[in-house]
Amino acid sequence: MKLSQICQEIDVTFSGDDIEITGLHTLSEATPIQISFFNDRKYLDQLPNTQAGAVLIAEEYVSLLPETTVALVTDEAYLKLALASKFFAHKIETKGSHPSMGEGCDIDKRVRFGKNVTLGDNVTIMAGAYVGDNVVIGSNTLIYPNVTLYHHSLIGSNCIIHAGTVIGSDGYGFAHTKMGEHVKIYQNGNAVIEDDVEIGANTVIDRAVFGTTYIRKGTKLDNLIQIAHNCDVGEHSLMAGQSGMAGSTTTGRNLIMGGQSATAGHLHLGDFCTVAGKAGVTKSLQGGKTYAGFPAIDHKKWLKQQVKISLLSKK
Repeated sequence: MKLSQICQEIDVTFSGDDIEITGLHTLSEATPIQISFFNDRKYLDQLPNTQAGAVLIAEEYVSLLPETTVALVTDEAYLKLALASKFFAHKIETKGSHPSMGEGCDIDKRVRFGKNVTLGDNVTIMAGAYVGDNVVIGSNTLIYPNVTLYHHSLIGSNCIIHAGTVIGSDGYGFAHTKMGEHVKIYQNGNAVIEDDVEIGANTVIDRAVFGTTYIRKGTKLDNLIQIAHNCDVGEHSLMAGQSGMAGSTTTGRNLIMGGQSATAGHLHLGDFCTVAGKAGVTKSLQGGKTYAGFPAIDHKKWLKQQVKISLLSKK
């Protein structure tokens, strides 16, 4: 869409070059044919270096933008982003077509495919699964019954995805009006599952709002896990049942998360980090250590605290 047309639709004043816009992205990742937004001072240092064609931004920060970036002045940048996201959402249709398949595939007749699906060699997909538009599944991957793969999801080779799992569903993203109404931010990214990943039953991995949600190679996820939009789970990680990650959490390799543990959003957990069961991670954690409790702290320190609390209760 032309930038002027987008501005008209979302009620933002436009002046400058009327460029063609193909999508939305973050300040650091946007290209000259994408729109970005600024609504948090912690990203202030990204403004002078952004490559975005246009940025939704408050008047007081306009001077920090490069001369090549069009300023779209608004005091509701996040809300305007939400309104613009709808224009670039994938069109949902019920029509499908026969997938492009490699050799030796075993596909139950009760599997439904969207358009432009590609399967590698020796892919097995069981009854009741749905594979959406533009999904790619690598060779030797096994899909159990009633798995749902939303559009543009990429599944690697030698993966196992157990029954009821959903990959690529919308992330939980909403902007809010001044009256407290909630406006959907269309999730226009995707989800990528790399090679040699196993995902348990009834686990959900959300697509990114823009960009990609990653489950890196060799990772093993248990049943009933929630991975939110734009997370990046490092290679060879292990997550036990009912654990979860809020949006944009990233990890190094070989993370271990115990059952019912969880993280807040926009955190990083280092290589070989272990989070004990039921722990609540509220800040980024160094790798190579074990953490427990809420908020999660060094495991040995947490054990000492538990002893002292136990002694208090005996008095």
